[in-house]
Amino acid sequence: MNIALFNDFQLGFVKDDRIYEVGGLLFAGQQPICPMIEFIRGYDRFKAVVEARYSECNSYALDEVRLRQPVSHPGKIIAAPVNYLSHKKEMNVQHTARGLGFFLKAGTSIIGPGDAIVLPANKRGRRIDHELELAFVIGKRAKNVAAEDAHQYIFGFTGLNDVTLRPDEHNEEERCLRKSFDTFTPMGPWITTVEDIPDFNNIHMKLTVNGEVRQKAIAKDMVCGIAELVEIYSRVMTLEPGDIIATGTPDGVAPLHAGDVVKIDIERVGAFANSVTAE
Repeated sequence: MNIALFNDFQLGFVKDDRIYEVGGLLFAGQQPICPMIEFIRGYDRFKAVVEARYSECNSYALDEVRLRQPVSHPGKIIAAPVNYLSHKKEMNVQHTARGLGFFLKAGTSIIGPGDAIVLPANKRGRRIDHELELAFVIGKRAKNVAAEDAHQYIFGFTGLNDVTLRPDEHNEEERCLRKSFDTFTPMGPWITTVEDIPDFNNIHMKLTVNGEVRQKAIAKDMVCGIAELVEIYSRVMTLEPGDIIATGTPDGVAPLHAGDVVKIDIERVGAFANSVTAE
């Protein structure tokens, strides 16, 4: 099942080339603060309703709507630093996600498909890179989860660009600052639920800039796999429905410039693009 937020953050069920506004069917006229999180919390009962009755809902061609970030108000965005050995080599760093753990990104950094990545004026002249990432969304409260049980706590998968301000010889800010500027977390195009991706360790992904392939990866090449990330992070903090976990980037990170168009394509999920502008 592909589930999206669109237009004014209505909840949509995506089927073929159309999107069905199913929020009215599920929420009895109420508009939750984040319809996606409400849907995730009630997924066990909502899934059958959507599958049986989506055709009763208003529908629109996908190319006629504005897709939004799949989760509008996540409790947490948790990201894995240096989680591919190829990226460790290109960045010439000593540690990987297994030792570094995680960092957090601001929820206000999220944008959706088609929204613009804005390079901040107060960092003009600094290098700002794209980072291709597979992300997953937590489906139910998770604490001290063993890796072998992790799939039970994953709602689904989406694409994410962890846009990053790089340190230089004069500036060495913490990761959470360099990655939390507004517009620095494009996500999309929707969430594909976990039952549609039975072998999530073999998801292929790529990122292009202006049509040129810059990054390619397969999930099985991560240092800490998806299940291990759930285990590591849930030992530190309680994971809640709607929390987003970004799984790290492979090699090929490179600077973004105003006028670029960045596209991410996640196998079995979908593709989305963002333009780049200067503030």
